[in-house]
Amino acid sequence: MTKRDLVVKISSKTGIIQKDVYTVIQKTLDYIVESLAAGRHVELRNFGVFEPCRRRARVGRNPHKPQKPIPIPARTVIRFKPGKSMRRKVARF
Repeated sequence: MTKRDLVVKISSKTGIIQKDVYTVIQKTLDYIVESLAAGRHVELRNFGVFEPCRRRARVGRNPHKPQKPIPIPARTVIRFKPGKSMRRKVARF
């Protein structure tokens, strides 16, 4: 599902024009990204939790030249933990 699909589906169910639905969805995503970039977690009940996590630096290997180590720097990644409701619905598949 794309953002466009989501906009069309919400618009058809609620009767709100697509432009307004798109604006709300985009602003929501922008605020989620802004919060994660500031190092805070985002919790959406019955959906899940997004949280920034720090990965430590490590040494990797190039499969074509395994004798040469490649340093991989520390970085921040986003971890997602699905909520109970989502886990139950997805587990049916």
